[in-house]
Amino acid sequence: MMLNFIDKIGDANPQLLRELKGRLKFFHVAIAVATSLLLQLVVFLYQFREFPGDKYSLTGTYCRLQSAYEQRQTQAYQQSDQSKIAELNNFISKNFCPENQIDWQLWWRDHWEYIFLSLSVIFVFTLLVAGTYLLINDLAKEERRGTLNFIRLSPQSETSILTGKLLGVPSLIYLVVLAALPLHFWAGHSANIAFSYILSYYAIVAGNCIFFYSAALLFGLVSRKFSGFQPWLGSGGVLFFLFMTLILASSPGMNLNNSATWLRLFNPWDVTNYLFPNLFRIYHGSPLKNLQFFYLPIGTNVVSIVGFHLFNYGVCTYGIFKALKRCFCNPQATVISKGQSYIVVAFCQLMMWGLTLQNSKTVFNLDDQIERNFALMALYNLGLLFSLIAILSPHRQTVQDWARYRHQEVSSHKSIWQDLISSEKSPALVAIAIHLTIVSIPWLVWISLTSVLDTDHSPNLASDNVDRLKLLLTLVLSISMMLIYATIAQLILLLKTPKRSFWAIGTIGAVMFLPPMILEFIGMSSEKNPTIWLFSTFPWAAIQYSEATTIFIAFIAQLSVLALLNFQLTKQVRLAGESATKALLAGR
Repeated sequence: MMLNFIDKIGDANPQLLRELKGRLKFFHVAIAVATSLLLQLVVFLYQFREFPGDKYSLTGTYCRLQSAYEQRQTQAYQQSDQSKIAELNNFISKNFCPENQIDWQLWWRDHWEYIFLSLSVIFVFTLLVAGTYLLINDLAKEERRGTLNFIRLSPQSETSILTGKLLGVPSLIYLVVLAALPLHFWAGHSANIAFSYILSYYAIVAGNCIFFYSAALLFGLVSRKFSGFQPWLGSGGVLFFLFMTLILASSPGMNLNNSATWLRLFNPWDVTNYLFPNLFRIYHGSPLKNLQFFYLPIGTNVVSIVGFHLFNYGVCTYGIFKALKRCFCNPQATVISKGQSYIVVAFCQLMMWGLTLQNSKTVFNLDDQIERNFALMALYNLGLLFSLIAILSPHRQTVQDWARYRHQEVSSHKSIWQDLISSEKSPALVAIAIHLTIVSIPWLVWISLTSVLDTDHSPNLASDNVDRLKLLLTLVLSISMMLIYATIAQLILLLKTPKRSFWAIGTIGAVMFLPPMILEFIGMSSEKNPTIWLFSTFPWAAIQYSEATTIFIAFIAQLSVLALLNFQLTKQVRLAGESATKALLAGR
């Protein structure tokens, strides 16, 4: 029967069968099961250190007389009767709670809840940290042995191979968790935790695993330069993320009414705390209960909050899997295509704006919400756009092939603009312009809706001295500056010098951050010298101190610089596309 089952697995997914055969050896399975059983025993017995014995205190949590004695102590302290306080404390220290007054039912309920919550935390760390390490380490080994290329040449589909890796490589980790699931489920049932909540927790953990495992495989494929350090770097990053988000989730009073909440949706702690409030002993309830998305109260019930998390995991995992298939088939390909990058930018804007527009007050104030989240959204978008510039900008040889042989392609009937929008070998400037357009659309909607009211926040983007025209000009100013950066990066990547990527990153970083740092260092703040700041990476810092005419002149100047840079870029691409014979005859 087992042989038939294994044969069926081999027929359905040969890669999964290969991984399982290499790992599910008797000795390995025995070690995994023994480790799981030992861990369960330790967790079960550890709570017995608080077992109510013969000398259990009268003021202990599980003594039914606790409230009466605590009430007497409170009255004695209120009356400031020192003799009575001393007599009562002496009595409590010498007498213990009778066994028939111990609430054993409550103790066992808390004991099972402790086991359930402890195993819940252990499951997350074990699955995510150990699983990511094994997956990245397996890819690194396959790469070193040269077997990864043989797998690529196999008749299996990319989806079948990658799914086999995801299911097979961490199989021993799955076995450790599966051996502990009966105790975990029984502990939750004994602690009177709802069955639907337990299933919701399992769904969240499964979504987390699929997301992080897919990201681990992608990291293993794109980080070959790190060699043997890959597994430690990847699993260490996951461990750091889990620890940091664990601290944030256990901190009382955390506000989730901002766009940074999207990053917290990738950790399992907030939703686990929502399902089991005693996890971090935050008695005022999980902050997820007040979570909104475009003012929709998704935190009001379990179905919506768990569904929202699973939706986020599902969409992001789908995107990672598409990138994973591209990198697996062609290690030299970019992580994502230009067409996919437009969807990524649009989805990021949807999530950031949806979590920005949360109404935490009784009065609706759109300007106030956007001003509070302006710095976060600007930071996110800067990171996103510069990442896409680095990913999508092709190097010299790629652009040379595109410029020289574009007319020979089967799809040569496409216009040059269609090529610039969708072709992976063409310069990325038009694609970056489309990204900036997608990012700008929500801001244009806000500018058209803003009430231009004065508020008490700084920087005040919607104060009386800042009108819609200045906001619009500043947005256009930011777009032109980003296009200048993208053009500079593409020009550097067209050079013949070695390490062009290093020079591009260094140059863009210097152009972006050095001028504002120097201006601040010499005391030329945006308030005192707003005109200079209009030409920096952060022009919005000076808009409330500048006239609309000055902003428009700065835009014209930036537009002139952008035109000159693009003229040079067009010239370089044309020269790169010339044949060797033509260049020789022209004396180049």
